Amino acid sequence: MFKRVHLIVMDSVGIGEAPDAAQFNDVGSDTLGHIAETAGLTIPHLEQLGLGTIRLLAGVEAVADHQGYATKLEEVSVGKDTMTGHWEIMGLNIQKPFRVFPEGFPPELLQQIETFSGRKVVCNLPYSGTEVLDDYGPGQMETGDLIIYTSADPVLQIAAHEEVIPLEELYRICEYVREITKDEPYMIGRIIARPYLG
Repeated sequence: MFKRVHLIVMDSVGIGEAPDAAQFNDVGSDTLGHIAETAGLTIPHLEQLGLGTIRLLAGVEAVADHQGYATKLEEVSVGKDTMTGHWEIMGLNIQKPFRVFPEGFPPELLQQIETFSGRKVVCNLPYSGTEVLDDYGPGQMETGDLIIYTSADPVLQIAAHEEVIPLEELYRICEYVREITKDEPYMIGRIIARPYLG
């Protein structure tokens, strides 16, 4: 038995599709394999830990006497988001998936947030964190609105300029949103505060 384990999780670094890939529109996914084929990989430390023993990867050596244990995991939990995977590594089997909102969040949820915060909500779409600030940041700085957006994961993100909405207020709003979305009918995995300056 080991006294200590150093667990390295390379999030979003897949090594072949999972058996349920079709359920998530991920058939053919293979991040490491595609990078190895397209650009090549120079990863001597990961080779020494045993990465090349999982499966053949172009340009990656399968070191026979490697210094670690490397494996490919398959979730038993329902879902494919980061948090579900991390929770499962720690022993939690999530059988009710967190929800994603590819069309934005329901109006009744946004109304609750507006009522609690006293601020209007803008955006309410899937967005990249930098692009949402390019498109909504200048307006948010003038109005004090909350920029609420999501992604392909079960997250609700709230962006606000720190000089317009102080950090304490943003965190208070996020804590409230966490309380009202962690269970049915929303089941959102994470609420992320995105303060920004500039």
